[in-house]
Amino acid sequence: MERELLLLGLLRQGEMHGYQLHDFIERNLAFCTDLKKPTAYALLERMAARGWVTVQEVREGHRPPRRVYRLTSEGEAVFQRLLRDNLARFEAAKTGSDVGLAFVDALPRAEALRLLEQRRAALTEQLAAFQSAPTHAGSYQLLIDHQLHYLRSELAWLDDVLARMRAGRLRLVSPRSTPKPKSKEASP
Repeated sequence: MERELLLLGLLRQGEMHGYQLHDFIERNLAFCTDLKKPTAYALLERMAARGWVTVQEVREGHRPPRRVYRLTSEGEAVFQRLLRDNLARFEAAKTGSDVGLAFVDALPRAEALRLLEQRRAALTEQLAAFQSAPTHAGSYQLLIDHQLHYLRSELAWLDDVLARMRAGRLRLVSPRSTPKPKSKEASP
């Protein structure tokens, strides 16, 4: 329901057409959501069917008509509920980039180090981008602050892993196969 919360929250700021919503998300919030344009439009249509938003076609000059979305009072009530649920809940971050860590010991140590150094460079680049972001007014800054904290913590953790690997303090042993448990068959 995070995506609905995002769209309803943006529409609280004023009516918008789909492109405006998508553009705002891409420019300001892409780091915290993976909401793609087709998904956003599908959600907006669902929210309209539920009465959370209204849709009005507007034509400006010779341009094709645009669908403008406006939050309804029912949509405001849903937004308030979703906001409270979201703020009170904690979900541990799960990233696909962590899966490889479970199998890093399948590589020679030198190659694993080289790949983790590449990961570190990408992380450092992303951190630099967030550090150069302009300060935002209001609660949007909390999103940036959270990302900065996360990226700094991730960098510190990765530096520790790399140091332990270089010093030989991180034992990398990849089991070829998992031993099968012994069956508990009765003896004759």
